[in-house]
Amino acid sequence: MKEVERIVDAGSVDYIVIESSGISEPVPVAQTFTYIDEETGIDLTKKCKLDTMVTVVDANRFWEDYASGESLLDRKEGTDESDTREISDLLVDQIEFANVIILNKVEMLQKVDLDELVQFMRKLNSDATILPTSFSNVELSTILQTEKFDFEKVSQYAGWIKELNEEHTPETEEYGVSSFVYRSRKPFHPERLMNWLEDWPTDVVRAKGFIWVASRNNMAGLISQSGSLVTIQGAGEWVAAYPEDERKQTLLEDPELQEKWDPKFGDRMTELVFIGIDMDHKEVKDSLDKCLLTDKEMTQDWSTLYDPLPQYIEA
Repeated sequence: MKEVERIVDAGSVDYIVIESSGISEPVPVAQTFTYIDEETGIDLTKKCKLDTMVTVVDANRFWEDYASGESLLDRKEGTDESDTREISDLLVDQIEFANVIILNKVEMLQKVDLDELVQFMRKLNSDATILPTSFSNVELSTILQTEKFDFEKVSQYAGWIKELNEEHTPETEEYGVSSFVYRSRKPFHPERLMNWLEDWPTDVVRAKGFIWVASRNNMAGLISQSGSLVTIQGAGEWVAAYPEDERKQTLLEDPELQEKWDPKFGDRMTELVFIGIDMDHKEVKDSLDKCLLTDKEMTQDWSTLYDPLPQYIEA
């Protein structure tokens, strides 16, 4: 940040290209140019603007890296011994937050494999421009002075967010890449859900969304799957669990929430986005339905249910 400020202040600079390390998370990088840094007091928003976020993907190694289950520490690429970030998570973060995705080394793939990978990239981020390349050979006009970057918009680029907002990207059956949203107004039985998670469908390659677990009735959960990694964490209290005055005020301020509000359970519900290759939507849905509380269990004391799921940690 200080170096960018120094270069700009020195003058005679029209454009700066910054190459972050392969393990950089895109959001903090973008925030550097869109917010004032309170620690240093540097405000780059008055001196420059972020034009384009570009992510380069190794097409030949993508599926191997994505399914590796390895962390940065496993590859000795972490910033320190506490850096436990997963390779698959980092790949997804960089793809979902990009304006332009350079899909490199495509000459090493068969056409059918390349088409499948491009379609998967579109499912992760339908707004990004995808450029299949060899040796990262691209026209400069596709990555420079595009004026594509908008922090608020790019924050909503992720395919799973668009699916939740019912902005479905049409499938191309030829490549077998498809997606759907699983929704339920019944909560999951924690033990049955845990068993399902431990037997994750092999044709689901990306999933993310919010879950309602009966034994954790006041707290929303967030499930995220990328590659072989599945994580669960807390996503805050359900509005229905707020104190009455705060709940009423929140509903007044959010018409969309009012439309979804259930008279008995409020905003509690499960909304999970699944992206898969040759995925059987019905099979996934039916298997999840079996994890829900039965009608009889709906009338019982949910706090007594055996809950082997990992404890929620606030995001």
